[in-house]
Amino acid sequence: MKNIILTLITTLAISNFSFAQKPTSNNNSMKKSDTEWKETLSSQEYFVLREKGTDRASDEGYTKHFEKGTYVCAACGTQLFESNTKYESHCGWPSFDDAIEGTVQQTVDLSHGMVRTEITCKACDSHLGHIFDDGPKDTTGKRYCINTTSIKFVKSKNSK
Repeated sequence: MKNIILTLITTLAISNFSFAQKPTSNNNSMKKSDTEWKETLSSQEYFVLREKGTDRASDEGYTKHFEKGTYVCAACGTQLFESNTKYESHCGWPSFDDAIEGTVQQTVDLSHGMVRTEITCKACDSHLGHIFDDGPKDTTGKRYCINTTSIKFVKSKNSK
């Protein structure tokens, strides 16, 4: 029975993967070479954003950060998440229940023996994290689980 379920999940994931669209960008400045990214990003940023690495789970960084503002891609500055979509998920990573429309690309991720949905910045194709269906039921039901390294916070001008 386990093999049947695993086969079904794998087949579904592969079929979804084949229909996944690669992010497109009309901005040529976002199309950098690996060398240019290495010159622009810190080693940790390069590992997470370009090599699809993962920050260690912790309460550091933006995990417990709840000021008003916008979270942007650490690689290209594209606005990704509004602070009013951020919530405490107790998972060890910053969590949001929604992204700004049209800013993230979802792709099936079959790495590490799991079937997950990866989230990348649509403008520069940088890895942000993964999306799960265990978010708040009173909103979208989604948990955008984001690496702190993948984002930067821009405080709202209306905040004190």
